[in-house]
Amino acid sequence: MKLGLTILALLCGFSSAKAQQWQSSYQQTELIELFTSEGCSSCPKADQWLSSLKDDPSLFKSFVPIAFHVDYWDYIGWEDRFARPEFSQRQRRYDREKLISQVYTPGIIINSQEWRAWFRGATQWPDSSSPTGRLTANLQGDHLHVTFEQDQTYNLYVAYLGMGLETARVNAGENKGRTLRHDFVVMSMQSVKGNRDWRLKLLPPPDIGQQQTALALWISLPNSQQVIQALGGYLQSSE
Repeated sequence: MKLGLTILALLCGFSSAKAQQWQSSYQQTELIELFTSEGCSSCPKADQWLSSLKDDPSLFKSFVPIAFHVDYWDYIGWEDRFARPEFSQRQRRYDREKLISQVYTPGIIINSQEWRAWFRGATQWPDSSSPTGRLTANLQGDHLHVTFEQDQTYNLYVAYLGMGLETARVNAGENKGRTLRHDFVVMSMQSVKGNRDWRLKLLPPPDIGQQQTALALWISLPNSQQVIQALGGYLQSSE
């Protein structure tokens, strides 16, 4: 289930969707990354906190929340259906780049910097944005055109996010007997290198039971996961 630069035939429902545009400000939009797992007993509280951000009026304006489900807790009895090895590798790379202290869940990273104040009861992170440049995305059917003002090579990341997901029958592991609810779940992700201008043809978003789908985009330098700029928004229905 990956986004891709594909030359598949147009799919009627997806390609007939209305044109959409998203644009960041000149200030850095904060990318909030939650590394979580359905096999981790301390993760549901962090999942709930991330879900609460969907009611924030600044959602997709000054911050973009995303949840990466990691697979390294699957061995303890419950296999997280949202987990992917590449999501675990993303967190491990943050560790290798010394941007976080260690690999753990729940782990919260804001603008590529570890945020541990949540464990002490904080619900609002400090403003860490700075002037970076404007990122713009235009989606016409399944064609995505992304531009950035700075003339430099970057990695563009594009992810579909699932909203209103639920696992009602956890029958093993640390969360046995619980019903787990999730928002902003990364369902698929792809990265493409480019210089200021990217043109992609997207596969349709995965259908895994989400109530709504959003799109998140961000750019990083080619040799680092340090986030430069981000944006996102809900996809409009094709109906």
